[in-house]
Amino acid sequence: MNRAATLLSLARSRGAMIATAESCTGGLIAGAITEVAGASDIFDRGFVTYSNAAKVAMLGVSEATLAAHGAVSEAVACEMAEGALARSGATLAVAVTGIAGPGGSEHKPEGRVCFGLAHKGAPTRVETVEFGAPGRSEVRAASVEHALDLLIAALGG
Repeated sequence: MNRAATLLSLARSRGAMIATAESCTGGLIAGAITEVAGASDIFDRGFVTYSNAAKVAMLGVSEATLAAHGAVSEAVACEMAEGALARSGATLAVAVTGIAGPGGSEHKPEGRVCFGLAHKGAPTRVETVEFGAPGRSEVRAASVEHALDLLIAALGG
């Protein structure tokens, strides 16, 4: 069973509803989830907030947080996840923001991706994964897999 199918089964058995907030993955997490037949049972919505303005308008990310930490930060991933949870019918939300490449900087290298996981009734979790610089498509694909794994783990899988 692939990750998305595993997620669907776990979420359905636990009565969970999921939302996504995506920047560098551009909707690929939502796409992976909705690729599975029956996803409407557990998937509420996805927010693709590629620009900072979209993060602010659609998810309520603070302009002060963006200014202080930059879009690729655990602080922004946290606010994205919490915003997706608050602005949806979901009980669990995952957020991703990162630098898929090419490019990056000394302080924020290519392949750095920050994740946020907001779950009703639990503290929001954040983490940063350094995927390195295998290429844009590879970083995005690895980010999707990691986000699905976070959701599965949050549901006890």
